[in-house]
Amino acid sequence: MARRTQAEQPRRSVVRHGKLPRSSSVKNASRFVLTTILVIAFSGVATAGYAVWGFLNSAKTVDLGVPAHAALGAGTQAIDGELNILLAGSDTRLGQGYDDGEEGELNDVNLLLHVSADHKNATVISFPRDLMVPIPSCPSEDGEEDFYPAMSEQQLNTAIGYGGLPCVARTISELTGMEIPYAAVITFDGVVGISEAVGGVDVCLTEPLVDPKTNLDLPAGMNTLEGWDALQFLRTRYGVGDGSDISRINNQQVFMSSLMRKLKSADTLTDPFKVWNLAKAAVDNMLLSESMKSMQFMQAAAGTVKDIDLENINFVQYPSVDHPYEAGRLRPNLELAAQLIETLQSGEAFDVTGAGGAVATPEAPADGAPPASDAPAADDGGRIKLPPEITGLKPDVESCSVGNTTY
Repeated sequence: MARRTQAEQPRRSVVRHGKLPRSSSVKNASRFVLTTILVIAFSGVATAGYAVWGFLNSAKTVDLGVPAHAALGAGTQAIDGELNILLAGSDTRLGQGYDDGEEGELNDVNLLLHVSADHKNATVISFPRDLMVPIPSCPSEDGEEDFYPAMSEQQLNTAIGYGGLPCVARTISELTGMEIPYAAVITFDGVVGISEAVGGVDVCLTEPLVDPKTNLDLPAGMNTLEGWDALQFLRTRYGVGDGSDISRINNQQVFMSSLMRKLKSADTLTDPFKVWNLAKAAVDNMLLSESMKSMQFMQAAAGTVKDIDLENINFVQYPSVDHPYEAGRLRPNLELAAQLIETLQSGEAFDVTGAGGAVATPEAPADGAPPASDAPAADDGGRIKLPPEITGLKPDVESCSVGNTTY
């Protein structure tokens, strides 16, 4: 699939010193919006609840065609058992402030939030857009009886074109074996609005990030990005790591971790103006599954995740390997994926030990990860340690993007 030409937007950067965050891509820009949904819409904060509910009344919805949890009554405190929510990021230019003339729509962002049955752990799995996967038979978006035929292997980011959000949810569900009763799609304008509502996100670079394709020229150190600056930063691919989608996801996880820490701060959640603007920016630019459009669901979801500590949240990349004959594409690493899904379904607390080559953390300060291991192992505190080949980040660990590593 041909790369899309990316329009340039005005750039603005502010250099700071102190904390640490990261870098990312636009089609994958929506990755950090799921963090907003987690902490704002599901925070349990009263102002957030009323804000989200007010905007939900006008939200666009779609039927996923799968059963959700049993009907939630007024006052329900939490979802019973596991909670899975899919967030897809649309690259449509239709109706967006960002428009470079490209047409069509791809689901270039695919994130699955999984909350354990005991509601103590949360994981956000990032699925590379270049992943080649089976796509099941999906109903047409016009509601007619016609179905798109199943396909043995297609690029993941084309699923939205074969039946919209319900088809993306079916595809991820069949890939992971996990039921997905809740899902949403968000557009570019949502990314811009959310980054502005929080007053910018601090990202840390260990070296300058220069990418003419996205008009980025950021210095090493701390950069505060919001609005179109954040969007362009999230778009960059060739300016980070080895220029691959995998490196871009590494960097997006740095950004998400930084945003999560900011959203969790009292300065954000105790500010009614920020909370209101966050809710509006998210919901106004989203298509929701019908199962999510109720105050009862929002209240129950808030109760499900509100007590999860940062140390029990993981951002994880779905394991993959290079495709054997499709250049530039990936295929699932089924062995590692099975380890990841098994760990999630066990409900046990776990830690990722590999950060990926485009990220610098205290544990992996340069371009590496801890020595490889053959299987997950529990540490002395009872937490499972995933093998470093399954990469990711934890929001309680400050991380930096290492910038471009291939010249």
